[in-house]
Amino acid sequence: MTAPSTALVDWSTAAQIARRVARPGPVATRGELDDLVGGLRTAAADAVPHVLRVTRMRPAAPVERDHHPDGSLRRVRVPRPDLGDVRVVDRATWALANSRSMAAMTGPALAGLGRDAPSAGSAAARLAGAAEVGGLLALLSSKVLGQFDPYGEGRPALLLVAPNVLAAERALRLDRRDFHLWVCLHEQTHALQFAAAPWLAEHLAGRLGGLLQEVTSTSLGLAHAPWRDKAALVGRTVLDAVRGELTTPLDQVLGAEQKRELAEITAVMALLEGHADVMMDAVGRRVVPSVRTIRARFEKRRDGEGAPRFDAVLRRVLGMEAKLAQYRDGARFVRAVEKQVGRGGLNAVWAAPENLPSAREIHDARAWVRRVHP
Repeated sequence: MTAPSTALVDWSTAAQIARRVARPGPVATRGELDDLVGGLRTAAADAVPHVLRVTRMRPAAPVERDHHPDGSLRRVRVPRPDLGDVRVVDRATWALANSRSMAAMTGPALAGLGRDAPSAGSAAARLAGAAEVGGLLALLSSKVLGQFDPYGEGRPALLLVAPNVLAAERALRLDRRDFHLWVCLHEQTHALQFAAAPWLAEHLAGRLGGLLQEVTSTSLGLAHAPWRDKAALVGRTVLDAVRGELTTPLDQVLGAEQKRELAEITAVMALLEGHADVMMDAVGRRVVPSVRTIRARFEKRRDGEGAPRFDAVLRRVLGMEAKLAQYRDGARFVRAVEKQVGRGGLNAVWAAPENLPSAREIHDARAWVRRVHP
């Protein structure tokens, strides 16, 4: 007899829905696609020595995460010190990879719920969750250029979403070689962050898993709430988005302590994104001659310049505006720390979990410097 599932979402169905719903990428000939894939692979390899040089960081003993049927993660040493695999993917494959990572991340949290976890009898709810997650992944699959995934199956991997890179390159009229390398500099910096601090993936997974378990426990009542209450939650979220407030549906179900924990996790994510943004530009024009043009046009794209009003609202509903704030808050922190203690002093942040900036310190670099470099 098959054991009842404790998943809140049918992850396989979510990936299938994302695959069907995702918009097709830009039209290109077979030759153009071959050049695109080859160019991205070359750029990913070329980015590594530049990232090592400009960050002044080095990989620690690499760690691979082995997934078990119970959803747990086990640390396994791998023999060669590199930054992980590189995969050039389409939108559907990106969505599938993320559905698998989300399943791995939520497994331990749901296992911790014990008898409160949903049973096999909630198949309809699991399918409804799959539809929601699948739709979200489909929307995001058209917007992500690259992503370093330390939680995927097997080795950590850098995913480069080829159709999105091509679409951005065409829309912004950018030099292909420069843009490919610029994107890979950002993503390989992420890969190096996790390689230099092998405790980081497990630390983030633990904090996110703990928060998820708390939210899932306190939100089980919401799953059984009347439809009008659910509709009100969605309505408030959309209304806040239209008003321009940085909110997501999750904000509506978090308690005060959970919001504080989310703020601490967000500070770490801001560090990761801001650090990668600063380092990708620090490589300089000798490596990426059109870096200033790329940055200027990309910032306008991030700000939604020229996008329809609906797209701006959608970005807020998906939490993308909050993500952009992370890039900027983190970049300001990194630059402010370097101004005080240099790049070597900044790199102390990767030494141990206690050296990560707090939610307050990400906005007050001096406070972090006083604590870590007394």
